[in-house]
Amino acid sequence: MTPDAGDGAADEGAAFIQANTRLRPTPFVPEVALHLADEALSLWEITYPLPDGRRGVRGLGDGPPLPFWAFVWAGGQALARYVLDQPPIVAGWRVLDLGSGSGLVAIAAAKAGAVSVTASDVDPLAAASIRLNAAANGVDIDNIALADLLDGDGDGATAVLAADLFYEQRLAERTIACLDRALARGAEVLIGDLGRAYLPRQRLEAVATYDVPCMPGLEDVDAKRTSVWRLR
Repeated sequence: MTPDAGDGAADEGAAFIQANTRLRPTPFVPEVALHLADEALSLWEITYPLPDGRRGVRGLGDGPPLPFWAFVWAGGQALARYVLDQPPIVAGWRVLDLGSGSGLVAIAAAKAGAVSVTASDVDPLAAASIRLNAAANGVDIDNIALADLLDGDGDGATAVLAADLFYEQRLAERTIACLDRALARGAEVLIGDLGRAYLPRQRLEAVATYDVPCMPGLEDVDAKRTSVWRLR
């Protein structure tokens, strides 16, 4: 399913991504190739002035979110690695990847045998990135939800996956509330995170831990100890 955006905007988004990224294997998950930026700062600065002086990507709204879709983050890499190494976690299940960004975790779930995969994000460029990356990996993402799903209960998925969503307090609160509702109706809930400030550790059980390489400019070290957590 295509994201909820006009064809022109979607095409421009894909063109913008292809012009400013390179398709390459993901460092910690080489089975998955992604369109990734070479470094953080320049892409943050590549914007077009809008008529009223604000800044954004032309044709994609006034001031889109920061380009989280253009990089791999430690939690997503750890969660994708775990899903690929433990395919029974998602095989045959309906999977929702919250805050999907590049689509790394969603693509890993599809490769691991999920019966259906929904990838969600609020950024039109993320939706375009997910479509490009899914095609590059030869997998189907059944639904790309260009929407904020955090007020729901996991959209009926039997496995709900969330990575790198605990860096800001309000976002973390909304994320854990959504995951709690999914857990209450019987969904499996897995989180990938390197232990950021708002991660509710007391509610979590670590099921795998990795030393995940980090991109210069995104983190302060070359690798971060990162865990996959099950919500209890």
